[in-house]
Amino acid sequence: MPRAASTSTHHTHRAPHPREAAPRAKALRRWASALAGGLLLATASDTAAHATASDSGGSGTYVALGDSYAAGAGVPAQSAGLCMRSDHDYGHLVAQSLAPPAYRDVTCAGAKVSALTTAQTDAGAVVNGPQLDAVTPDTSLVTLTVAGDNLGTSDFGFGDVAATCSALSVTDPLGTPCRDYYRNTLSDRLNSAAAQLGSALQLIHAHAPQARVLVVGYPAVLPDDPGQCLGKMPVTTGDIAFLRSVLGELDDTVATTARAEHATYVDTLTATLGHDSCSSSPWIEGLIPTSPALSLHPNATGEHAMADAVLGALGR
Repeated sequence: MPRAASTSTHHTHRAPHPREAAPRAKALRRWASALAGGLLLATASDTAAHATASDSGGSGTYVALGDSYAAGAGVPAQSAGLCMRSDHDYGHLVAQSLAPPAYRDVTCAGAKVSALTTAQTDAGAVVNGPQLDAVTPDTSLVTLTVAGDNLGTSDFGFGDVAATCSALSVTDPLGTPCRDYYRNTLSDRLNSAAAQLGSALQLIHAHAPQARVLVVGYPAVLPDDPGQCLGKMPVTTGDIAFLRSVLGELDDTVATTARAEHATYVDTLTATLGHDSCSSSPWIEGLIPTSPALSLHPNATGEHAMADAVLGALGR
């Protein structure tokens, strides 16, 4: 896996038109409106096109940023080497629906928030440049999923945490050895990631002032009921609940940061409930995947569900 870069609704309510006082007044209004429409015809289409771009993000370049969840790591067909970028990641699926003039996918497995502004490397070799380099003034839509990998110290992010919890489970099978081990460490890491994410979102707005920016949250990796993972994941029941709470905190932190920086948060947790890694019909694979995808990552169906959530946020 590539080494992550080192860390250093409103609804506008238009007032209804007042009732016309008399038929003559109504006719005059229609005449004036038609005249104005004729005079402004040359510019009206440009204005409408701009409004459509602002609302849906579909008339300029669409840029997809983020980590392995955004890249569709492991889902066929793969490209971009260690970035494990799929042509069926949610960005590609959104682009297929919107059909923008240009689409740039610079997502990369192992990306921490710092990878937005600093190159990712593996064994000293650059595997992905700073992702924000892809965001330019012609960008009208940006999607971004990132911060999950900041939970871990290695390139495996949350998988690093899950592996630690699995190893610790044998020390206290009926307890919460993983929660006892991490205590507040993961919350502290998320707080640090939130500050970096806020700064990155400000840079995105600066690079592409007209872009619609969507921060896409993480799906339902684990169930609300930890008992559903018995025999399916080598982590104590108490620590499954702990990990589920950490993932909830991750989504909450990302959502709060997105809204504070004038970005739209896209909830993919709700869209994938009941299809977590311990379910009978998983859209997020378990520790031993049964469909092409990385462990604890969305499979093709999961990426499709994330794409649908993004399109829903865009009113599509």
